[in-house]
Amino acid sequence: MGTQINKLLRVMMICVWVLMLASCGTASTAIENSADLLSTQDVGKITYDELVVGYAQIGAESSWRDGETKSIRDTATELGVNLLFSDAQQKQENQIKAIRTFIAQQVDVIGLSPIVETGWESVFQEAKEAGIPIILVDRRADVPANLYTTFIGSDFVEEGRNAARVLVELMGGRGNIAELVGTEGSAPAIDRAIGFREVIEDYPEMKIIVSESGDFTRAKGEEVMTEFLAAYGYEIDALYAHNDDMAIGAIRAIEAYGMKPGKDIKIVSIDAVHDAFQAMIDGKINATIECNPLLGPLFFEVALNVVNGETVPKWIPSQEDIFYPENAAEILPTREY
Repeated sequence: MGTQINKLLRVMMICVWVLMLASCGTASTAIENSADLLSTQDVGKITYDELVVGYAQIGAESSWRDGETKSIRDTATELGVNLLFSDAQQKQENQIKAIRTFIAQQVDVIGLSPIVETGWESVFQEAKEAGIPIILVDRRADVPANLYTTFIGSDFVEEGRNAARVLVELMGGRGNIAELVGTEGSAPAIDRAIGFREVIEDYPEMKIIVSESGDFTRAKGEEVMTEFLAAYGYEIDALYAHNDDMAIGAIRAIEAYGMKPGKDIKIVSIDAVHDAFQAMIDGKINATIECNPLLGPLFFEVALNVVNGETVPKWIPSQEDIFYPENAAEILPTREY
């Protein structure tokens, strides 16, 4: 709606200008001058301060998510974007409600971090019929490709592969692994599990002996790891956590059990948040696979391009790394989340 109004206003202003010229001189001169003006002013383009964006965030389940939210909010403020932000508090129905509200408000573009992959097709179709593009951020949705414009985010399968490669090295290709899975049905949980298994299937002496969702939170990670230890105890040689927050929760459970995290149980997790670096410095996490949440600048750049009719790739991947205890102290002061 914002794009259409701005475009209409520009066209109306030019028409008035043409009529004024025509009253002062010849119509042909006015038309020639108006053509020059149209060629020097891009009538269809809008700027950041004219952009209206609705963003449906999952919630605040982790420090990683807090970092992403801060990046989105701060970037909108810096650019002057009119941001309508919704916190779904980890409930898909709240995200769907927010999207329908954004449609009713006729925003220019909708950004969404889907809490799970499925259940989006109907509301995405509503956005499409309203002419509002949807940009997926950090998580995919299981919908036809024509219902969203692009996905900005990580290769979660490769993150899982990288975690497995690191554990293979740490464990010498053998040992029992406990897995703390992310939110059930979410894209990162599904893909990080797939990528991890792709690698360890080549190492028959490495086995996942227990796997359960910790819902990407520290509290749930601690709770589930306590259950793992009660059932398997010293049989567990390593922990693969789908995010750092669950790993940090699990560390508390491991220490309460009387074992040493990072030594008795090797730990590899994903995200590379600030607290994971501190845990590596303390010798309690053996490696963290980066998943970059600082997507605000890229999101708004893509949103502006999309609203202005420019073509963007269907997937815009993040640039990420793997971090180890050896250089954690040096890198920690530079971390933004």
